[in-house]
Amino acid sequence: MKILAKNKRAYFDYEIFDNFEAGVVLTGQEVKSAKTGGMELTSAYARITNEEVYLLNGHIKAYAHASNLEGYDPTQNRKLLLKKAEIKKLIGRIQEKGLTLLALEAYVKNGRIKIRLGLGRSKKKIDKRDLIKKRESDRKIGRATKNALRKSAR
Repeated sequence: MKILAKNKRAYFDYEIFDNFEAGVVLTGQEVKSAKTGGMELTSAYARITNEEVYLLNGHIKAYAHASNLEGYDPTQNRKLLLKKAEIKKLIGRIQEKGLTLLALEAYVKNGRIKIRLGLGRSKKKIDKRDLIKKRESDRKIGRATKNALRKSAR
C-alpha cells in the first residue's frame, strides 16, 4: 500500500472518531499525476449531496505529459465511491452537532486509488495548546534519556 498524500493538518485540527475507505472517480491523467506525487489533501473534505459523496478541495496537479489540459481545474469536485449502507451511516453521523467528514490520506490499493475519510470534530484552541505542550515535554524527556544513556556508556 503506497501512500500518495497525507493530511497531517486534519489530525492536529480535528479529533478523529471513525475511518472509512472510499474509491475515487478520476480521469486517466489525474491517476498518473496522483501516482507521481501530484496530489494534495491539506484542506480536503467530503460532502454528501443526494446520497452521493464528493471530495472537495482535493488538489491534483495537471499531468505534465498529458496533451489535452485546456480548462482543467485541479480542485474540482470528485465523486467518492462508498456502499449505500456506509453513506446512510455517514448521513446519520454527520447530522450530529459539529461532525465533519475529512480526507485523511490517499493511497494505492490493488492498483486503485483510495481515500481514507475520517469523521471528526474540531478541536478547541486549548486542546491544541495542550497537544503542543505534551509533544515538547516528550521531546525533552527523550533528549534527556538519550544524553543520560550516552554518558553512562562512556
